[in-house]
Amino acid sequence: MIVHHGYFRSSSSYRCRIALNLKGVPSDYRPVHLVRDGGQQKTPDYTALNPQQLVPTFEVEGDVLTQSPAILEWIEEIYPDPPLLPPGRLARAKVRAFCAVIGCDIHPLQNLRVLEYLGAEFGAGQDAKQAWCQRWISDGLRAAEALLQGRAQSRFAFGDAPGMAEVYLMPQVFSAKRFGVDMAAFPRLSAVADACAALPAFDAAHPDNQPDAE
Repeated sequence: MIVHHGYFRSSSSYRCRIALNLKGVPSDYRPVHLVRDGGQQKTPDYTALNPQQLVPTFEVEGDVLTQSPAILEWIEEIYPDPPLLPPGRLARAKVRAFCAVIGCDIHPLQNLRVLEYLGAEFGAGQDAKQAWCQRWISDGLRAAEALLQGRAQSRFAFGDAPGMAEVYLMPQVFSAKRFGVDMAAFPRLSAVADACAALPAFDAAHPDNQPDAE
């Protein structure tokens, strides 16, 4: 059994929940509340497990995995069906590039510890933090939208079944709405998100449906 230490609102943990659900792989979900008690990820026990004090952390086969991109690649290798990446090196590279726009260029700038630093060191209030997030989320989603333009229209981003692109997209759409980004500016991404929202694997992974949801 996979032990998944996560947080209901963490984009990275959300990605892993989606991937596991799409592949029908069960896990033992153990909440790590990133705000309560000063941040449960900062406890000595959790720090020993994950020195970065981040989620998710997976305990598998007597070992520990951290960082959602690495965890997702492990999931894909260990549980190859259904595949989250398409056949062909070029096709996989394009999907990974789409995912990197979200995972590398958007998500780190809206991360809780970054927003806390903006407040503590620069006096940024909630309005300033929201404006910060709106700027970087919108810039990244604009690029992600452009990556899908000119492709043959399909139900999902890169074909007729959800895959790694959707694993990254849906948590980012959740965060975009949370920070007040107008998704109407991204019609293709919105259409893909609507298609995902209708699937049980995505609904079960949604933050509102987690045992630690507030």
